[in-house]
Amino acid sequence: MATRDHTHTTAKKTANTTATLLFISLLCFASLLLCLSIFKTTNTNTNTNHISYNNQQTLTRSSCNHTDGRWIHDPTFTFTQYDATCKDIFKGWNCLANNKSNALNIVKWRWKPRHCDLHPFDPLWFLQRFRDANIGFVGDSLNRNMFVSLVCALKKASSDVKKWRPAGADRGFTFVQYNVTVAYHRTNLLVRYGRWLANHNGGALESLGYKQGFRVDVDVPDGSWVKATRFHDILIFNTGHWWWAPSKFDPVKSPMLFFEKGLPVIPPIQPHYGLDMVLKHMITFVEREMRPGAVNIFRTQSPRHFEGGDWDQGGSCQRLEPLSAELVDQFFSLKKNGINVEARLVNQHLYAALEGSSFHILDITHISEFRADAHPSTAGGKKHDDCMHWCLPGITDTWNDMLMDHLRTI
Repeated sequence: MATRDHTHTTAKKTANTTATLLFISLLCFASLLLCLSIFKTTNTNTNTNHISYNNQQTLTRSSCNHTDGRWIHDPTFTFTQYDATCKDIFKGWNCLANNKSNALNIVKWRWKPRHCDLHPFDPLWFLQRFRDANIGFVGDSLNRNMFVSLVCALKKASSDVKKWRPAGADRGFTFVQYNVTVAYHRTNLLVRYGRWLANHNGGALESLGYKQGFRVDVDVPDGSWVKATRFHDILIFNTGHWWWAPSKFDPVKSPMLFFEKGLPVIPPIQPHYGLDMVLKHMITFVEREMRPGAVNIFRTQSPRHFEGGDWDQGGSCQRLEPLSAELVDQFFSLKKNGINVEARLVNQHLYAALEGSSFHILDITHISEFRADAHPSTAGGKKHDDCMHWCLPGITDTWNDMLMDHLRTI
């Protein structure tokens, strides 16, 4: 009996010892796992904070509303990107050479977004960042305004330049050291158009009494840029000024007559409906024909600043300082339907057409609405005040500041 009890006691002690050792082992293992977990969590949190910071910075830059801000005057500021000696500046836009009274003061106004910074254009960064890239501007003379601003800034940074006309461009340059090509493709409506005369044999338009006008093929890209989508890595588009131009397309004497698939659109439609059709077809064309990885940007409408009448009615732009916010509303309010309402009207059509597309939007309209002082005006060398194009150097340099900031986030 004593032997059995002793054996039982010994077995019990052994079991207790084993259990204790097992518990201690499990405790040590759990502690080790806990340490590893803490170490891993610490590292993960550190990385997460770093990633979060980077994402926040990117988000801040990309979501920054550059259009929400104000113009600040800095009398000490000196514009150094280029000057009046840049040979690519169209004569009528060279306000310094033409002795416009406020030409020097135009660039002393700097746009300051309310919640972020707008970095000045850095031509060396641009050339290095887009080495071996082709960049095209497609649109009317306001896109040429922007194109020239960019070219002049880049030429100041790199003088080894080859002049040529790639992919049907009106003009273009390759910065040889970086193999960066920048070109301008002139097109007024984005699509093919030309004079139309009634056929003696009759037809759908003839039966409605039309004798002449301008045929606009809404689904046929203008030949000046039809090859641009296969050549350029970045394309900046615009259109608008010619769509509200009764002096160019008289609604009675020479109306815009829209064709689709080679046939006239019946019943005939107003220009703003034609613009919608053009935008729909051209966005589809670009997205279908673009190079892999290409970036497509649509620049919003550049505002005009005519006062006292339109360009052919004695209108002028003699202001020497930017407009106040109150005056901006008076100039461009859709409700008031004034002389300069074109910009906001066009933008309504642009935004509607671009929704759901892969296009990026470069919104330059609101910041430009203030700058009634920055047009060539009487210094443009025309019979009338030029209150549509911009002095160079001038506002389009700020557009390129915005373009560079936008491209940093893509």
